[in-house]
Amino acid sequence: MKTPLPEAGERLAKRVAQLSGRSRREAEQLIEGGWVQVNGVVVEEPMARVTDQTVVIDPAASPMALTDVTLLLHKPPGLDAMAALGGANRHVKPAQQLLQAATHWAQDPAGQRALKRHLSKLTPAMPLETAASGLVVFTQDWRVLRKLTDDAAFIEHEFLVEVQGEISAEPLHHLNALGVMEKLPPFKASVNSTHEGLTRLRFAVKGAHPGLIAYLCERAGLHMVSMKRLRIGRVTLAHLPEGLWRYLGDGERF
Repeated sequence: MKTPLPEAGERLAKRVAQLSGRSRREAEQLIEGGWVQVNGVVVEEPMARVTDQTVVIDPAASPMALTDVTLLLHKPPGLDAMAALGGANRHVKPAQQLLQAATHWAQDPAGQRALKRHLSKLTPAMPLETAASGLVVFTQDWRVLRKLTDDAAFIEHEFLVEVQGEISAEPLHHLNALGVMEKLPPFKASVNSTHEGLTRLRFAVKGAHPGLIAYLCERAGLHMVSMKRLRIGRVTLAHLPEGLWRYLGDGERF
């Protein structure tokens, strides 16, 4: 259990500046970057106050300006991907409520230092049906948000959709023909696998169009059981477990 920091004393940023010989702003960046411990506990608030506590600065600390991050969540069914945290009620459960330190994937390959500031001021991007599961994006980075907004119509989304029964070539052909017949957004459906009375269909759709796949399945006479988004552009869900999140890696691009 963490020992609460005192309300009296001097600001942690001032103490760090004195200890490190850096400017006050650089000291604040060290603290916000998670490089400073007070009595063995990382403290990320520059305004925290200290008296006789032991303040330790990580030898590898860098006061470089903090960068904005993008988080990828494997949303479970039943959560609203686009709802703000303040909008939670018994009818709306924001997916963003899962973005906590405890739900950060331990095997996250990004190698990013997990900080408290990464879990605030996040904007959801690319809607996903509440009943569906799969990849959703939250970002602090205006460049990522602009990319996903400006190029929304051209970014391909991949879904894995389970429907009841085995699907023969004829209904699959009818399903794909609906796009041309009804002038719907570009998509392609193919059979992924069949198992125990269920068929898994792979849908590749240009753009985010909530309700489109459900509409297509209904028009083709297929009963949809579940839907999961596996990919947005070149970024995939991969092995990220449901209910957990990871960072968008430096080399990943939508």
